[in-house]
Amino acid sequence: MYQDRSLKMSDDKVLVSHILGTHNPHGQEVDAKPFLRLLPKILSLGPRGDLSTDTPLIPDAPLHEKLQNAKKDVALLETLLTTIHQTTNKDADLLETQLYTVNQFTDKDVDFLKNLPSMIDQTTNKDATLLERQFNMIDQTATKEVALLARLLYTIDQTAKKEAPLLTELSYMIDQISNELAYMASSGTKAHLTTVTIFNMLAIYKWGVKLVLTLFAFAWNYGQFDAQTEHGAPLKPQFNILKDLIGTALEVTHCVIEFNELPSKYITLEVPALSSAMAQIPSAAYWTVRSIVVCTYQIVSFNSKGYEFALSTTEAWEPSTLALKLKIILEDLRKKMKDCIQYIEERKHVESDQMLVKPYQMLVKLFTMIHIDNIKVLKALICPRDDVLALVDGTTKKRVNLDVLRRKNVLLLISSLDITQDELLVLEYIYNEPRLHEMRLQNPYEIVWIPIVDQLTDVKQRHFEVLQTPMTWYSVYHPSIISKASVKFIREEWHFKNKPILVVLDLQGRVVSPNAIHMMWIWGSHAFPFTTLREEALWREEAWRLELLVDGTDATILNWIKERKYIFMYGGDDMEWIRKFTKEAKAVAAAARIPLEMVYVGKATKKEQVKQVRANIAREKLSTCWQDPTTIWFFWTRLESMLFSKIQLGKDVEHDLMMQQIERVLSFDREGTWAVLSRGSSVLAKEHGNILWSALFEYDQWKKNVPLQGFDAAFQNYVASLRGNSPPPCCRFEFSHYDGKIPENMKCPECHHCMEKYTTFLCCHDEGIVQAYLH
Repeated sequence: MYQDRSLKMSDDKVLVSHILGTHNPHGQEVDAKPFLRLLPKILSLGPRGDLSTDTPLIPDAPLHEKLQNAKKDVALLETLLTTIHQTTNKDADLLETQLYTVNQFTDKDVDFLKNLPSMIDQTTNKDATLLERQFNMIDQTATKEVALLARLLYTIDQTAKKEAPLLTELSYMIDQISNELAYMASSGTKAHLTTVTIFNMLAIYKWGVKLVLTLFAFAWNYGQFDAQTEHGAPLKPQFNILKDLIGTALEVTHCVIEFNELPSKYITLEVPALSSAMAQIPSAAYWTVRSIVVCTYQIVSFNSKGYEFALSTTEAWEPSTLALKLKIILEDLRKKMKDCIQYIEERKHVESDQMLVKPYQMLVKLFTMIHIDNIKVLKALICPRDDVLALVDGTTKKRVNLDVLRRKNVLLLISSLDITQDELLVLEYIYNEPRLHEMRLQNPYEIVWIPIVDQLTDVKQRHFEVLQTPMTWYSVYHPSIISKASVKFIREEWHFKNKPILVVLDLQGRVVSPNAIHMMWIWGSHAFPFTTLREEALWREEAWRLELLVDGTDATILNWIKERKYIFMYGGDDMEWIRKFTKEAKAVAAAARIPLEMVYVGKATKKEQVKQVRANIAREKLSTCWQDPTTIWFFWTRLESMLFSKIQLGKDVEHDLMMQQIERVLSFDREGTWAVLSRGSSVLAKEHGNILWSALFEYDQWKKNVPLQGFDAAFQNYVASLRGNSPPPCCRFEFSHYDGKIPENMKCPECHHCMEKYTTFLCCHDEGIVQAYLH
């Protein structure tokens, strides 16, 4: 009797054409969002029954005396709408705040708000005993806070007076839609005709408002519909289908409203995604309202016919079909919304870039000019306002002005919040090293930490504070004071890409090094003033010796060097090889009667595996090992910094012997186990683990050469013979784009042939990995 066989649901154009002619939005603007937010609450609270505006807000009950300041004659629906209504912008914040306060107040007794509407709405109910008992319960829960609630309700009511005409109109419209739905359900009117009738009633409203008001009318009468019938349990599957349909209708409504709220400043109908979505919205609106009509008819029929209706295949098919159709529409709208949001973000990004052009260009120009001191560039980069204490003194923990840096060499430590504790600990040691204090008096320099944080959240704010607290140098007092133009300048001019860099400014604010972090790791403050000339001079003073590898890392090794002992430094994570290697090394040292020390230096990566290896070595007393993970990190970071320093200076591995040695040790670590043997500071051999173990294991074959050649030469010659008889392993280096200059080509440190160049994408979840140099 109800099915509309003449119109197939697949014929959208025919069906939608009936409602397009009714669409004539005009009049006062209605903000549908507050109504939409309230809908899930109404659906969860159950049916409201009579929507008559004659229902008083505060009935004659014990609560009435306590709420005497509130109006007696305000309709329940109107009051409920006014509490969340935000159609007037100037009152939006006030109403939201008031309703939030009421909700917070009633959190202790959720039943208060949940039951209040139905209790009030049933004041004319014949069951007076039940009503009195309900209000007694309200009276008991509200005793302590009733005065506050009364004041809030009164204020809400006063605010709502300004919106009374519109609210009355909306209340009336919802009531009319409810009547139309009720008439359709009882008369058996076709779903399409009822749908068109509702659209005629809502002609002056936008599509989103049409949907919200229709859903509101439905929810008010038929919320929690599975609790309305004695057949609720057996009919649960059918009710679940209807719930799914209404849930999808609600989501489509959300999506339609979101399209209407897209900022016209950034997107117009010329954008294909938006124009396509707006063309689809009438169809989405039609099928959403029709779904509500069908749900209403189904619920009423369940109540009146029960099983007889549920078992009717001619009646049961439509909700499932509608739900499927709405979900297809919803998926398509969401995809278009995603495209629109992406377009808006791109436009915002372009706008942001355009706004940064002038301040960015000013910074570029400023850093090319000659200044009397460094204050002008520091203010432009960090904070231009004189009334802001932009820095925190790491020693006193007090905020200070940028003037404390005037005419000092300034090292700008620029990093994200991902800077590691290893990096901070080593830098703090270098900065506060006792022997540096005299140097700093003669050549004063200060470090200033500038954190680059794109979007500061509460979690990031706490992390910033955790990093800042132990710092003994200066830091900006808050990341937000660094302007977007400064961030753009730092990223583009100084090539900052989240890995820490150390930009050095001289007394006049000139950049003498765009990144001295490698010099700092290799030589510490001895590299002052951190210029390229100073870097080249320091390399001329260096030689390939053990001190270069361990300087500032382990004082014990430096003592072994002074005592001219034989020293094996070895690494890797193969525990079986370590056991065999240390056993044979001790045996050879005993047989050759040489003083031998061994130290395990871990790996550049695989932090957890190295930790387990260190524990095994210590427990089995195989050799000395570095127990502090920061020491291991610093050893490998210094070695990698040496390579990057050479690369930045434009050195060629083919003509730079020291660069060859550094590359070989780094490549050993990437391929597995390895060791370096020295006597005092002189490096005798550096090889892959298996070659050195074989040389030790086969000591009987070359020990006859020791009296003639000496242990050093005999060992070196035998290692060379083993190496010549086996092909060298693969050698590879992977550079991160985070670390400045990357060589155009490299030669293999093993065979000296040009290495092939590849692009690699890597995601490594080892906390100890050094991103700058992986393999």
